[in-house]
Amino acid sequence: MLAGVALVAMMLVRGFLVQSFYVPSGSMEHTIEPGDRILVNKLIGGSSLRRGDVVVFDGTTTFAAADLTPPQDHGLAGRVLGRAASLVGVELGEQDFVKRVVGLPGDHVVCCDPDGRLTINDTAVTEPYIHPGDKPSDLTFDITVPQGRLWVMGDHRSDSADSRAHLGDPGGGTVGVGDVIGRASLTYWPLSRAGGFDTPKVLADIPRAGAR
Repeated sequence: MLAGVALVAMMLVRGFLVQSFYVPSGSMEHTIEPGDRILVNKLIGGSSLRRGDVVVFDGTTTFAAADLTPPQDHGLAGRVLGRAASLVGVELGEQDFVKRVVGLPGDHVVCCDPDGRLTINDTAVTEPYIHPGDKPSDLTFDITVPQGRLWVMGDHRSDSADSRAHLGDPGGGTVGVGDVIGRASLTYWPLSRAGGFDTPKVLADIPRAGAR
């Protein structure tokens, strides 16, 4: 009886408050490594999103599945945890993606300035979370993010099919705010990598477009 109540409670929490995702790709290295399992806060979305947040979103209508790679074997403990998680519906959908919010609605995002840096609303950004050895972008772009949309990028820029790779797709590479499932709160497996995600002030503190 108690086990049944606990299972129902877990499913309710999963459905309304938090959700677990298995991340198979390296597009967010080293912030998130292939094989990491992360918890997503589903209460954070819409106008509460901040530039720099790591989010999981449904890319069904915007991003293709090319950014995903087959799951890898991470040992007996990982397989047991994965099977247990699947019992309560904790799975990564084929069209769910994890990226960092770089541009909010109305933001003017450009790459790159003469020093090779990304600029947001004419402010040059030094991004400490980018994978070592990567440039901010090998592809030049100049976009004003439409209202109700987000510009998202992976931290492993040379291995991420993010907004830059979908400029010609519906939405011009941007993701609908309403497609965001929630903000990634922490990595909980493997235990050696357990910890939370910070929202970099270098992005969060940039004034919104039109702000004075």
